Amino acid sequence: MELILEEIIVYSSVILLCVTVVYLYLRGLKKESSANEKKVEKAKEEGLFEPVSLHPYIDLSTCIGSGACVAACPEKDILGIIDGKATVIMASNCIGHGACFHACPVEAISLRIGTESRGVELPHVNEKYETNIKGIYIAGELGGMGLIKNSVEQGEQAIDNIAKSKKPEKENVLDLLIIGAGPAGISASLKAKKYGLSCLTLEQDSLGGAVYTFPRAKIVMTSPMNLPLHGQVKLYNTSKDELIQLWQKVIAENNLNIQEYTKVESIIPLADNTFRITTNNQKEHLCNHVLLAIGRRGTPRKLNIPGEDSSKVAYRLIEAERINSKKIVVVGGGDSAIESALLLMENNEVTLSYRKEQFARLKIKNRDKILGAIENHQCNVLYKSNLLSINEDHVLIKTDGQENILKLENDLVYIFAGGELPTKFLEKAGIQISKRFGYIMKEHK
Repeated sequence: MELILEEIIVYSSVILLCVTVVYLYLRGLKKESSANEKKVEKAKEEGLFEPVSLHPYIDLSTCIGSGACVAACPEKDILGIIDGKATVIMASNCIGHGACFHACPVEAISLRIGTESRGVELPHVNEKYETNIKGIYIAGELGGMGLIKNSVEQGEQAIDNIAKSKKPEKENVLDLLIIGAGPAGISASLKAKKYGLSCLTLEQDSLGGAVYTFPRAKIVMTSPMNLPLHGQVKLYNTSKDELIQLWQKVIAENNLNIQEYTKVESIIPLADNTFRITTNNQKEHLCNHVLLAIGRRGTPRKLNIPGEDSSKVAYRLIEAERINSKKIVVVGGGDSAIESALLLMENNEVTLSYRKEQFARLKIKNRDKILGAIENHQCNVLYKSNLLSINEDHVLIKTDGQENILKLENDLVYIFAGGELPTKFLEKAGIQISKRFGYIMKEHK
């Protein structure tokens, strides 16, 4: 009898323990779900809920709420769990790692660009990175994949496909011409070298492409990547300078043929299935294949105001540490404008002009830093304002709600109004472009 009583006590204790564990687990889930619901509401208020580029789309009918996607995402508060299902919280802060897509055990996540209401213009590219023009390929940001690691992988994979369709050699005709020496272009150049393809890479600016235009201290890599002919690059929190130094080292070691400050003016398909490439220095090149590894916003969007062509105006910040004791106006409210203003305000008097009434779609760290700087009077911000003209020693700014136009003493102006897709350049080569709504980015081969 005592033995039976002891067994009952043990079983009761086990059952009680299990019930307690389940109760605490469910209460934790409910608490987490409630916290994430509040985060979603806040994201909607701050304009961070809607995606602006590549982002995860979750099929709720398939999702099992494992949380694997949340754990895999390197960024904070992009994904969360609500009522046992995964949800996107701050979609506009997603930078397209794709880790969530690969981590989902039931394939409930797809990577998409554009939404049902907001389309994004994209060139037509098949699973082999080839456009509708046979022989012209696209890799990297132009095709919708802007993350450095993803661009590097795409550049390499595109060359794998080009190498399979290598044509017989012709005199004075290159196997491949790569346009753009950013992450995708450098990776592609290295892989072409590995295959023994005759290749020339042209870059309209400096080595690094869009990465070169980042402020010097900006962190541009947060995860390892593989570089052809070099191997695994295990760098975390890597600055622009460190990454470009690595590329310079790899390029020199492999004797790659990269020409900087050479802008391609046109890609002309010829009758013999080759291409004539014309450049701004009046040179022409013939090639069998073309890989476009350029950015989506290679041409800065201008304000079209008097004085914008002045030498005191710039559209990118490269070496903030060399600028001191200046009166500077930074135009824009995106991450590039905020990051530049934060760097410049350390040694200068900075006024930030933004056309909207509050910042939206900023990365959390940038938002917190700029709001703190404004509160501490390290930076003057003019919301709902527009630059009217740029003069030798001052600028004129119209602020909503003020009758008088502000006249500010000024030495330098930095404009971050985004950029324009090189639509005319692409269409001139025959590449089709269309606006995509909720377009699923497929895995390329």
